Formats: sequence, C-alpha cells, structure tokens
Amino acid sequence: MYLGDGCLSRHPRGVFKLRISLDERYPGIAAECERAILEVMPRNRVGRVLYGGWREVYSYSKTWPCLFPQHGSGRKHEREIRLADWQRRVVERFPELLLRGLIHSDGCRFQNTGRGWSHPRYAFANLSEGIKTIFCEACDLMDLHWTASGEKTIYVSRKADVAVLDRFVGPKS
Repeated sequence: MYLGDGCLSRHPRGVFKLRISLDERYPGIAAECERAILEVMPRNRVGRVLYGGWREVYSYSKTWPCLFPQHGSGRKHEREIRLADWQRRVVERFPELLLRGLIHSDGCRFQNTGRGWSHPRYAFANLSEGIKTIFCEACDLMDLHWTASGEKTIYVSRKADVAVLDRFVGPKS
C-alpha cells in the first residue's frame, strides 16, 4: 500500500508519520491496512482521519524509514524506486501480498469486452517506472503474463492468470 498510496512525513525528534490514503468506498481495504500496520508495529497506535471521500490511515514511528527505504523527497514517479535486498527476499517469498497491495492501491479488476466476448482483466496504473517494474517482477515470480500499455498501465489479461490473481486479490471492499 505504501508504494501506491503512501508516504512518510518527517516530524520533530526524528519521528516519521506513515500516511496511507485510501478510498472511503472500500472500508475493508482500510481495515486490512490498519491490521498490517499493527502487525509490524504492535505497540504503536494506528489513527484514521476522514476527508470527504477518502480516509488517511496513519501511524508514527522513528523506524518507518528503515522499513520503507524508498522514502525520499519529491514525488515517487520523479525519483528512483526500487526494493532493498531484504525487501526483495520478502517479495520472493510472498509475491501475492505485494500484488494484492499494489492492485488494491493503484489497480482494478474489470470486464474486458469485445465483439461477442467478455472476460475479466486486471489493470495496474502508476507513473513510477520503478513501481511498475516491481509490479511486473512480482507477476514474473508467479509466472503471470502481463502486458504494458501506454505510459503507465500494466494489464494481466489471460484467463488463467486472472484466475490466479482472483484467488488472493479478491474484490475491493
């Protein structure tokens, strides 16, 4: 979720605020995000603030930059984003969790239609070359075929591959 909809903000005394911005239409994703933060930082409080149609889930810690070395000034799509070696090893063990978070933050599942046919398809859209590469590498780890279209969108369209993603991504809720 951090790679898609998150950021770190510096606060006094070396404390950072992890902020994840989530669509209010999907409270299940927000609850899962809160549980994940608590899993990593069980003694830290997780807060939430509503802003019209979206919610921010947040938590303070001095440790966040260690866990998210992708942190930096400026927009993610304007700087290099890559996984640290230890993050890559985690993704190699659990690529489905990374794909689930990326699709829930910057992706969707929809019906792709043509003349006389219709089947589901996943799309992931991000301006960051690094984040798109991370998404594609996770797909490769699971032997999922993907295609790129335009500057920012990656599709997973083959029926068998969509079925694999359906097993762990699930509908946005």
